[in-house]
Amino acid sequence: MKTVLIKTHEAWLEMLMAGFMSHTQNKQVLFDFSDILFRHFTWVEQELIRSGEAYDYNRDNIPIKVERLSHMLKAIISRLLELELQLVGMENKALASRIRTDITYMVDVLHEMNDEVITAFNMERKLPGIELTEEATDALTLFLFDESYKEYELIMIYNYLKAHSDDAFLNRIFQILIDESVFHLRQFGDMMAKMGILAVPRVVMRELYEVEDVVAFLKAGIEEELAAKDECKKLSEAVAKDSKQLAKFFDFINYQENYHIELMTEALAHYSKKEENG
Repeated sequence: MKTVLIKTHEAWLEMLMAGFMSHTQNKQVLFDFSDILFRHFTWVEQELIRSGEAYDYNRDNIPIKVERLSHMLKAIISRLLELELQLVGMENKALASRIRTDITYMVDVLHEMNDEVITAFNMERKLPGIELTEEATDALTLFLFDESYKEYELIMIYNYLKAHSDDAFLNRIFQILIDESVFHLRQFGDMMAKMGILAVPRVVMRELYEVEDVVAFLKAGIEEELAAKDECKKLSEAVAKDSKQLAKFFDFINYQENYHIELMTEALAHYSKKEENG
């Protein structure tokens, strides 16, 4: 089961990266498949928790530098078929059947998908229709690398917290924060691909998601969100002279962080009250 979790994690990220690479109608299909694989990941995780089997979010490196989408699709198909083989011994036959039939369909679709030339690694650092100064380009590049990892990290942390909680109030908040981080990761990953600087986020250290003090974690998280707001504001100001459209986008992200802070504040108050009541 632990191997199934790892392979599903890798397949989810690989499919997501392929979605970033695509610039045709393939993109939405690949994103939809990545969503399905993430759901598989959470379901397999629940099976591990039920069985009491120890696990973590470690995974192997995922090579993604390809010149054509067909090369990436071939690698994904191979990984999915490898994952399918791991389902043989799964105790939850209904879940194994669901994952297996999803894989069968995805593999069929990927086999028929139109090929594309990939420009996600050309290092041009230019966004279509937008001319940025070198200073603004450098600021945007640094922001995208930092924030794409941060959003992936938050997805994994909040997913782990949700998986190990039976508190409906907290889990509602954790799910909102997961969904928001998925949206942000997609926005940033798409921009990285357009700029030719796409990269897979590094593995999240287990110390970050195996949270022992949730109150301290939430307090630190609020501070991080405030810092993220400052980074968005600085980036908006850096690109404003060159692109009002891009500046408005980062203002949009900045304003979304306000609600994240509110949600985390609610979670903090709720959890602190639970601790007080024993």
